[in-house]
Amino acid sequence: MNLYRLYGLIFFFLTLTVFGQNTEDKIYNTIDIFVAHPSAKALQNLNNIENNFWKNPKPKTKDELLSIVVLNCNKAYYQNQFGQTHNAVSSYEKAWQIYQKYKLKDYDIIEYCLKPLGNLYTVLGDYDSAENTIKQYYFIVNTSKKYPETQKQKFAAILNLSNVYQNSGKISFAIALLENTLKTEQLSNPQKGILLNNLGNNYLLDSKRNLMPQELYKKTENAFKLAVKYLENEKAHSENLSNSYRNLAAVSRETHRFKIAESYLEKATTLFLETPNQQPRKIAKLYYEKALLLFDEKKYAESSKQITAAFKILIPNYAAKNILPNENELYAETILMDILDLQAAIFTNQKQFEKAIQAYKLSFHIEDLLINELVYENSKIISQIRARNRTEKCLLIYDQLFKKENKIQHLEEAFQLAESTKSGILQRYVSNIKNASATEKELWQQLQNANNSILKEQQKGNRANISNINLAIKKQNELMLSLKKIQSENPNSIPENFDLKGLFSKLEKDKAVMVYYFMGAEYLYYFTLQNNRITLNHFDVTDAAIPKILKFIDYFSTADAITNDMVGYSYYGKRVYDLLKLPSNATYKNLIIVPDGILNFLPFEALITKESNTTNFAKMNYLLNDFRIAYNNSANMYLNSKPISKSDKTVLGIFPVFKNTAFELRYSKKELESIRSNFKGRYLENADACFDNFKRNITHYSILHLSTHAAAGDVETPASIKFYDQEILYSELYNLNINPDLVVLSACETGIGKLYKAEGAMSVARGFQFAGAQNLLFSLWKVNDYTTSVFMTDFYKNVKNDDPYFEANTNAKLKYLNDKSIPNAKKSPYYWSSFVYYGSISTETNSANYIYYIISLLIIIGLFLVFNHYRKWKIFTRFSKKRNTKK
Repeated sequence: MNLYRLYGLIFFFLTLTVFGQNTEDKIYNTIDIFVAHPSAKALQNLNNIENNFWKNPKPKTKDELLSIVVLNCNKAYYQNQFGQTHNAVSSYEKAWQIYQKYKLKDYDIIEYCLKPLGNLYTVLGDYDSAENTIKQYYFIVNTSKKYPETQKQKFAAILNLSNVYQNSGKISFAIALLENTLKTEQLSNPQKGILLNNLGNNYLLDSKRNLMPQELYKKTENAFKLAVKYLENEKAHSENLSNSYRNLAAVSRETHRFKIAESYLEKATTLFLETPNQQPRKIAKLYYEKALLLFDEKKYAESSKQITAAFKILIPNYAAKNILPNENELYAETILMDILDLQAAIFTNQKQFEKAIQAYKLSFHIEDLLINELVYENSKIISQIRARNRTEKCLLIYDQLFKKENKIQHLEEAFQLAESTKSGILQRYVSNIKNASATEKELWQQLQNANNSILKEQQKGNRANISNINLAIKKQNELMLSLKKIQSENPNSIPENFDLKGLFSKLEKDKAVMVYYFMGAEYLYYFTLQNNRITLNHFDVTDAAIPKILKFIDYFSTADAITNDMVGYSYYGKRVYDLLKLPSNATYKNLIIVPDGILNFLPFEALITKESNTTNFAKMNYLLNDFRIAYNNSANMYLNSKPISKSDKTVLGIFPVFKNTAFELRYSKKELESIRSNFKGRYLENADACFDNFKRNITHYSILHLSTHAAAGDVETPASIKFYDQEILYSELYNLNINPDLVVLSACETGIGKLYKAEGAMSVARGFQFAGAQNLLFSLWKVNDYTTSVFMTDFYKNVKNDDPYFEANTNAKLKYLNDKSIPNAKKSPYYWSSFVYYGSISTETNSANYIYYIISLLIIIGLFLVFNHYRKWKIFTRFSKKRNTKK
C-alpha cells in the first residue's frame, strides 16, 4: 500500500472517531487525554471545551450535563494538586450546583465532589460551608441503602466533621464525636489509626487551654502511639502513618524533647516521600513543621532555610533575596500565613523589629484575602480571631519600637492595627449592605432565614427533624454559592487605614477623652486619646488581673451579692479601677470607652475611684461621679456615628407585659405610662406587642423602646428577645433594615451573649446594630422590673429636656442614687448600673443656626469692608493734603 493512501486511511478513521462522537463522548475523551498527561497548562483545554459547551444554544441532555460534572470534578482534583486551591473550590462548587439543579444520577458525587470540597473549605477557613457540605453528604449516606459504600463515606463524614470542629475551635465537640465513633462503630485498623490521629490532635489543642496539661500530653501521646500500631503494617497508608509520626514530633516539641521530635520527623519525612502524588501544600507544611522545631531549638538561621524552601514550593518565581516574598505574589492560603508568622517570630527574637512587622503585614494581607471570600459570619469571626492573635504580637513590637525611638508613628500604627480587628465583621456588613443590590440583599435575607431555621430546629434537641435541618442546609448552601458568585464579581475592598486625625478632631469637638482597650492572651493593652495625643500601655493578664476583673463582674450576678459584701465590692471595684488606668485628671468630663473581651460585660460607671468604709451606697466614690460615659464597639463606629437628632421624637413602644403568666412584668405598665406622658408615638401592649406588628411599624418612629424579657443564651443557645407571640433570636433581627435615632432595650441581658474577643458579644443589641441601629441603651445583666421603670422614667424626662442620650443615662443614674424615697438596699450598683449607652454623643446642629451663623458672618464681612474702605479714603485724603502743602 502506498504511503499517501495509508495516511489517508488513518485520517479517515481519526475523523470517524472524533467527528462521529456525540457531545458527552467528546467531553469524556478530552478528560481522558488530560488525565493521561495532566499539567497546569493543559487545564486550559478542559476550560475551552466547557466554554464551548455552554455557548452552544441547543438544549442539553442529562448525559451531557453529567459529563460537565465529571469534567469539573477532574479539573478540581488536578487544580488542587497544582496548588490552585481556590480554582479547585470553584470547580467543585460548579459540579455540585449542576448535579443538584438538574437532579442527575449515576455518579458518586460524594466521593468525587462533596468530600474533597468539604476538605478544601476547611483548608481555607470556610468552616460553615465545610460543616454544611459534610452534613449534606452524611444525610445522603444515612438515607442510602448501599451498605459497603455508605459505611466508607459515613466514616469520611465523621473524620472530616471532626477536622472542621477542630479547626473552628469546637474542641469538645470533636473529642466527643471521635471518642463515641471509636467506641460504637465497627472500624478497620486503618480507620482506627486515622481517627486516633485526629483525636490526639484535639487532645493536644485541649491541653493548651487546660489547667492540667501534663495529663493531657500523656493522653495525646498515647493516642498517637496507638495510631502508629494500627497503621504500621498497612502499606496503603504510609501518609497516615507519616502523620502519626509528625504528630508525635509535635507533642515532643511542645514538651521540649527536641531530639525525640527530630527522630520522629525523620521517620515522617521518609514515609511521606514514599507517598505518590505529593501535593505542594502538603510538602510545604512538612517544611513548616521542621522550621517550627528548629525555631523552638533557637536555631533561627536553619529555621529560615526551611521557610525559604516552603516559599519556593508555594510561590511561583519566588526570589529569596530578602526571605520575604512580595505582596503581589501572595494569595489566599493558610499555610503561607503560618509560615510568614513564624518568620516574623524569628525576626522578633533576633531584634529585627521592622522586618518582623513587615512579615506580619504580609500575613494580614493574606488574612484579608481569605476573609473577603467568606460568606458566613461565624467563619469570618474565626478568621478575625486568628488575625487578632497576630495583632497582639505586633502591639508589643510597636510598644518596644516607641520606647526605643520615641516616634509617635509607632503608636499610631499600633492603634490602626488594633482598630482593624474591632467589630470588623459588624462594620463590614453594615457598610456592604448599604451598597448591595436588591438581589444581593434578598439573598442575604434568605441565607439568614435558613440559618435561623436550622438553629431553631436544633434547639429542639432529640425532637429535632433531621430532614428539615438538611433541607435548610441545602438551601443555605445554594444561597451561599449565589452570594459567592456576586462577591467574586464585586469583591469587597480591603479596609483602608483609620482616620486618626478625624478621630482627634471629633474628640475635641465632643469635648471627650477616649480609652480604648485590646484584650490579648498575655497582655491587656490600653490606648488613651486626649488633647490630640495618643499613649499606649499594657499590663499582664495571665496572673491576677483577670481574676480580679471576673470577681468584680461576678458581684452583678445576683441582686444581693453586693449588699452582702460591701467591703469586698469596694475593694475589688478600686483594684479594677486601678488596673484599667482610667484618667483621673482629664480636661474633659465626657468619656468614650471602647471595651474588649470580658470588659464588654463590665459596668465602668460602677467602678470605685476611692475606697471608703461607708455603707451608704449613695456616698460611695463611683466613676459615675467623675465622667459622663458612652461606649462604642470601635473607634471607627464612634467616628462615623450620626449625630443625635434634635427634631421632635416619637416612640414605638413594645410592652407585651405577659399578664397572668410566669413572665409577667408588673411595672412595665408604669414604664409605658411615664414614657407616653413625655412622647407621642405608638405603644403596643399585650397581644398587640407581637413581632409582626413591630416589623410593620419599625421604620415610622425615631425611638424604639422594647420593655420585655430577653436571654443571653449560652455556648450552644443564641441570645434572644421575647415578643408577645414568639421568641426571636438575635440573628433574626439582622434583616430588619432600620435607621432609628435610638433603640432602648429595657430587658434583661440584652448586651450579653456568646463572647468573641475580636467581635464582642453575640447579643440582642448586636442584632439591632446589624439591622442598622447606631445608638442603643441596653442591659448587662438581669434587671429588676421596678427599678428599671424608675430609671426609664427619669431617662426619658432627661431626653425630653434635650439631654444627649449618654448624658440622660448618667443623669438618670445620679438622680436614682440621690432619690431619698428609694431605700439604701435598692441603691446598690446592681440596680442602677446595668444600662449602658453605645453610640454618638454629638448632637446635630440646627439648620436655623447655620443660617444665623452665615448671616452673622456676612454682616461682619460687610462691616469690615465698609470700615476698610473708609480707612483707605481717610488715608488718601490725608496724603492729598500733605502733597498740596508741599507744593
